[in-house]
Amino acid sequence: MFYQLEHIGTVGYFKKEEGENFNYSLHLHQSFELIYLDEGKMTVTVNGISYELQQGEALLIFPNQIHSIHSTTSRHTLFIFSPHLIQSFYVEKNGKLPKNNRLVLSNDCARLIKGLSQQSSKYRIKGVLYLVCELFDKYAEYTDCALNKENALGKILLFIENNFKNACTVCDIAKGTSYNVEYISRIFKKYTGISCKEYITARRLSYATYLLTKTEETCLFCALESGFTSLRSFNRNFKKYLNVSPLEYKKYQHKEP
Repeated sequence: MFYQLEHIGTVGYFKKEEGENFNYSLHLHQSFELIYLDEGKMTVTVNGISYELQQGEALLIFPNQIHSIHSTTSRHTLFIFSPHLIQSFYVEKNGKLPKNNRLVLSNDCARLIKGLSQQSSKYRIKGVLYLVCELFDKYAEYTDCALNKENALGKILLFIENNFKNACTVCDIAKGTSYNVEYISRIFKKYTGISCKEYITARRLSYATYLLTKTEETCLFCALESGFTSLRSFNRNFKKYLNVSPLEYKKYQHKEP
């Protein structure tokens, strides 16, 4: 299993992919993922539950749900998008996971989803995605924990989610979860492919991009509010992972649509 750093959930992140006979090993990321099966059959495993998709069926995968995809005879459309594009739904469901990830789509909604592209306006993208959320929530039941508390990785991820804005080192995680530092570092690297520190940085950057886009606060405020201890560290990591400076990102996001 591995963690996809490229899907760290920046505010405007939206990606559409179309393909066939798709296979992807166990992984997780901080974005939502919507899978729609155009033809054939596909097996998708989410947090240990296997779903056999048929033509016209769909799944909505939440951030940090561990999932894999396997198919030898299919055509699909895949959307990966930031939680911040559906902020109200994301905040409302914070601390919850669906018991079943199946998404029942109407024909009209399926056509709207298929019509989305990278060039669609942000208002159209948000509108269609919120429609998806409404349809999903209509039939969904949720568990009360944000992540699976029954395994070590789930507990570690949950601690980070609740504490990334403050002090959140491996030592802090150890104190909060009763696991030792060596075990945390080993299991995180084994199951995600990155270090615990890299994940925390990615989570902080995701929140920082939200603040840069949705508020008029300074880069320093956004850095400190997201858990970075200095503007220098914030600038360095922002440039490393997003290929622009925080100030450039903020100016671009605040341009008129």
